[in-house]
Amino acid sequence: MKNIGIIGAGTMGIGIAQVAATAGCKVVVYDAQAPQIDKALSGLEKTLQKLVEKTKISQEKATEIRNNISKAENLQGLKNSDLVIEAIIENKEIKTKVFTELENYVSEDCIIGSNTSSISITSLGAELKKPERFIGIHFFNPAPLMPLVEVIPSLLTEKSLAEKIYNLMKEWGKMPVIAKDIPGFIVNRIARPYYGEGLRIVEENIATPEQVDEAMRTLGNFKMGPFELMDLIGVDVNFAVTTTVYKDYFYDPKYKPSLLQQRMSEAKLHGRKTGKGFYDYSEGAEKPDAQKDDALYQQIFLRIISMLINEAVEAKRLGVANDEDIELAMQKGVNYPKGLLSWGKEIGYSKISETLQSLYEEYQEERYKQSPLLKKL
Repeated sequence: MKNIGIIGAGTMGIGIAQVAATAGCKVVVYDAQAPQIDKALSGLEKTLQKLVEKTKISQEKATEIRNNISKAENLQGLKNSDLVIEAIIENKEIKTKVFTELENYVSEDCIIGSNTSSISITSLGAELKKPERFIGIHFFNPAPLMPLVEVIPSLLTEKSLAEKIYNLMKEWGKMPVIAKDIPGFIVNRIARPYYGEGLRIVEENIATPEQVDEAMRTLGNFKMGPFELMDLIGVDVNFAVTTTVYKDYFYDPKYKPSLLQQRMSEAKLHGRKTGKGFYDYSEGAEKPDAQKDDALYQQIFLRIISMLINEAVEAKRLGVANDEDIELAMQKGVNYPKGLLSWGKEIGYSKISETLQSLYEEYQEERYKQSPLLKKL
């Protein structure tokens, strides 16, 4: 698989193109908005030059990477691809339309992959003439830096294809994991409470975003608290993923979206990209200090970490992935300081169970229901 097609020249698309080109593949990039390709390639050249200046790569390697990437005027320009990876808007209808058109141009042997973070791979591939060639290949942003790739076969994917893509991702220098085709796959399913429970705590006036973030950084050793992370990802993007997971799990209350996050999205307070989200990123703006409260911080940390560990245990019970891949996915996909299953052992699964039981008794909500496996660990 040396000829790679990329659909979408946004941050993710051009990032995946850089990864493939660095591995020596010939990459052709297509975007429905033609000027976006030139903009993306211009940005890539600047990125490569910065890597040269920092002596991360040689000038020769930078030139090679850039020369390995060309642009296509239309989808037909991807006709010689061995593998095409789509990285466009998270909209099932738009993606499906692109895939069905693409099939008219590529060879019978061409593999078609989607970088979707939350849409069912089975539903996306079902409309294709050859759904057995379709698979999820989910990179994390920024693709050149984040090592994790989730490889997601659908119910219709040819049996050996997941292993082929798994091995290809290793060749590209990535750390792949194989996940079941369930809403959110591994990372976006298990990580939901990090945001959802943080939002709940703030909505209930238990703590401020600053306090929640500081509690998770200081007690959990997370690099970023949930509100800082939502601002980085994009409040609107995070809300969209949560909404998709909630809907696709038939409105399971565990994944219920936040009204606060919806209002933030409606107000276009999307975080860093709009200059303001839960924090103000405008020039000269100072980040407010959190009012330190050790007892409150302990309460926040235990509540959020218990929800996360419960999700990881439930993913283990359902065979979403094996234990090793669950641990690897959370550490390499969202930079968690430890694997959640081992973290559960460290804190004590009985303590996690007690915390969730206490929350369930207080709120009388199904979102705090424990995994049947948790009580057995």
